[in-house]
Amino acid sequence: MIRFDRITKRYPGVVALDEVSFEVQRATCHALVGENGAGKSTLGKILAGIVRPDDGRILLDDKELILRSPADAKRHGIAIVHQELLFCEHLSVAENLFLAEMPTARGVLDGKAMIREAERALAAVGAAFDPRETVGSLSISKQQLVQIAAALNQGARILVFDEPTSSLTSAETDRLLELIRNLVKDGVTCLYVSHRLEEIFAICEYITVLRDGKHIRTTPASETSQDEVVHAMIGRELEEDIHRTPDPPTDQPFVQVEGLTRPGLFEDVSFEIRRGEILGLAGLVGSGRSEVAETLFGLHGEARGTVRLGGRTVAPRTPAHALANGIGLIPEDRKRHGLVLTMSVAENVSLPILRRLSPWGVVRTREETALAREFIERLRIRTPSEHTVVAHLSGGNQQKVVLAKWLAANCDFLLIDEPTRGVDVGAKAEIHELIRSLAREGKAILLISSDMPELFALCHRLLVLREGRAVGELPRSAFSPAPLLRLMTGLA
Repeated sequence: MIRFDRITKRYPGVVALDEVSFEVQRATCHALVGENGAGKSTLGKILAGIVRPDDGRILLDDKELILRSPADAKRHGIAIVHQELLFCEHLSVAENLFLAEMPTARGVLDGKAMIREAERALAAVGAAFDPRETVGSLSISKQQLVQIAAALNQGARILVFDEPTSSLTSAETDRLLELIRNLVKDGVTCLYVSHRLEEIFAICEYITVLRDGKHIRTTPASETSQDEVVHAMIGRELEEDIHRTPDPPTDQPFVQVEGLTRPGLFEDVSFEIRRGEILGLAGLVGSGRSEVAETLFGLHGEARGTVRLGGRTVAPRTPAHALANGIGLIPEDRKRHGLVLTMSVAENVSLPILRRLSPWGVVRTREETALAREFIERLRIRTPSEHTVVAHLSGGNQQKVVLAKWLAANCDFLLIDEPTRGVDVGAKAEIHELIRSLAREGKAILLISSDMPELFALCHRLLVLREGRAVGELPRSAFSPAPLLRLMTGLA
């Protein structure tokens, strides 16, 4: 049994965990849920030895653990499966599995033994790919299996899963959940950190809710419901997201894309978007959705085809050129491409308009601060101050900072890619309302999402891509899972 006893962790201006106490039973899958910023990931990292608590203690079978580093956690059979997977991508799967201790014979690396042991470790998690492949060439789901195999191979009997399905397809998610069920049957204890309540109720025996760094409750999953868990997470009833985005005020197209093509990525993609309209771009992973948005933002250089905004032809060759023409991109990976994590909220918000804020080469910090405060209040960004480094914010609040950047730049055409990936139910509802408010202000929006209910809740129309080609369009009156899946998969 694992017992968290009054665990407390403070960061500048924030109490991430406030005397959190609860127990995790051996050989169970125990969910840890809460809004962004509730302290879930911090607690998981404390158990894995990555973060040290300021107060409190962790006991394993009534013996206190001293976890100063991941190596200490490893000695006690504890490992974490990170949301952002960590590997030496240029090395093989086998080499990554045995980085800590390579098999040797008479002091020399035994390559054959390493491959044999790697095959055995991969088989233990149901993976059948060649351990000689480089990790960088694998899909995210396969990389995740490598991480789990490595942990088990090093003797881990307690695994922390931190948002493990945030980048997986539904089929990959199902396979991972089945693997976790089997691990629990084999006696492994799993602490499962996730926002996805349907997954939690599918595999977890217990659910612990954190809110604002405090322990709210721990209950058996069989004795509660999704509605009760959501209420405990946010401290209020969550209104069902049934608000339809208002119809656009005009029939005149503002965005006109004709024959957009990047060979090898997508071909002959055409669509129109009116001011105040949200066009959803749907498709399976690899269908070319994100590449279309990135091309419109100038990330891949100039493409074939025609792009018009308000009747004026534009050809975004670079992000700077796209921004100058009123095009903004909220990218799929906010941490790598949407934010500078080491900079403050104010500095990130002002990035697209630095020329306006620094006409003489020096940033007018008073104006920058006032601008950041305006968007903190308008978007309800939870931050100690505008000077807080964005790396210290929760995922939902980081996403709001990305939105604030392009609102500050006053972009008329917004490309929004997976806006609520990895955020909690409360932040998701807030971001949905923000996107609707942008449409009401007359922005033209291209929305990409793998979340079908999100597309149905926000969009006026859906354009479906399959293997890089537009294969059909659905009006709002035809929104339904069955016809959308048929278009996405090509199945009759």
